[in-house]
Amino acid sequence: MDAKDILGLPKTPFSSSQEKKSRPPKEPQRKPDGVSREVYALTGGVGMAPLMPTIEASHLKRRPAAEKEKVAWQWLPFTSSARTDNLQLYHWVRVVNGVPPTGDYQFAKYNKKVDILKYTDEEYEKYLIDPAWSREETDQLFELCERFDLRFIVIADRFPTSRSVEDLKSRYYSVSRTLLIHRARSFDDVSGNPLVKDSYDAAHDTERKRALSALLSQTKQQERKDAETLAEAKRIMESRAASKTVDEAGMPSSSYNAMVPVDGVSPLSSTHPPLTHPNTAANSSIPNSLRALRVYLRTHALDQMVQAASASAGLRVIKRVDQTLQDLGVNLKPKVPTKAVCVEHLELQYEILTLLNLQKQLQNKEAEVLANRESSFTEAPSTPKRSNRDIDRPFVPDTVGFTGERAGKRDHKRKFLL
Repeated sequence: MDAKDILGLPKTPFSSSQEKKSRPPKEPQRKPDGVSREVYALTGGVGMAPLMPTIEASHLKRRPAAEKEKVAWQWLPFTSSARTDNLQLYHWVRVVNGVPPTGDYQFAKYNKKVDILKYTDEEYEKYLIDPAWSREETDQLFELCERFDLRFIVIADRFPTSRSVEDLKSRYYSVSRTLLIHRARSFDDVSGNPLVKDSYDAAHDTERKRALSALLSQTKQQERKDAETLAEAKRIMESRAASKTVDEAGMPSSSYNAMVPVDGVSPLSSTHPPLTHPNTAANSSIPNSLRALRVYLRTHALDQMVQAASASAGLRVIKRVDQTLQDLGVNLKPKVPTKAVCVEHLELQYEILTLLNLQKQLQNKEAEVLANRESSFTEAPSTPKRSNRDIDRPFVPDTVGFTGERAGKRDHKRKFLL
């Protein structure tokens, strides 16, 4: 039995196509030409609006317009304005539409010349005579400088006499500097010129070359040793900075207040606080390892010296020292903290601190003298001695009852009533 038997329906055979609902055929959508499958699936396949304005498919099939110009390369002659002999050479040139390029050689703009000063016979006789140099050697030097654009290595190789590069540089720059100074109306007009502002130092140049040669000729072992030395110096500086931070954190807020006893008398009146001399502070601020290496750290030495010099003084005393320096027009820290300047600066602070201590002692002595005078006036012989009634007696308060009345007054009221 099946459902038709139960429902009493005739068993009429139906085709499977009739039993199912007929669906309208789906119209196939054709992907437009010129659009990729991914783009069509994201936009056109599901009916979504495109993210960017679309163009017609016909535009995608168009080829770019052919260039109208015709480019060719030709072997053509050229001349350069950088040459004075009008030499004609050849090179490949890009020719557009059969028209060769015109104008100067494109690399001629990089031909820069150094302006070499020329001197006259009168100027040489008046300003430029040097016992170590003759007129012929000076003329040859300036001629080679103009020819080889101050390439002194080449000039020394071409110079007729045996002169070092430093000698050639020294002679050329000294002559040029002298000419600039004497030709100017005033020194201020040429003070900014590099030849006048920075004179050539042959000894410094020789030492620079020697140091550079020593650095470049170092072996791997020497480079490793130098790196270890610098690392050790850095480690020492970091450890000293850490210890300094710890000391400042453990230091009381005002060491000056701790120096004052209970009776209010400053210890400066009797004893002088221990002060550290600047020379001792300067020597103690440099680590032994750095002193052995002959290394002097200017940026670190001043802070260490100031800390050592003012360790025994209080915060208020240090502020008074700074105020005195400002009144004198002296910077709190030197602008150029060399070793000599730091020592002189700390020597001045040491003297100011000594002056402040002496002033404090003088004030204490004057206070003591004034106190002695007042005590001598109060205890003069004509003043009678205090009697027993003037002796201070202990204060005994009256007993007070719960009602706030004294006991004697309450007894008097009771007798009156009786």
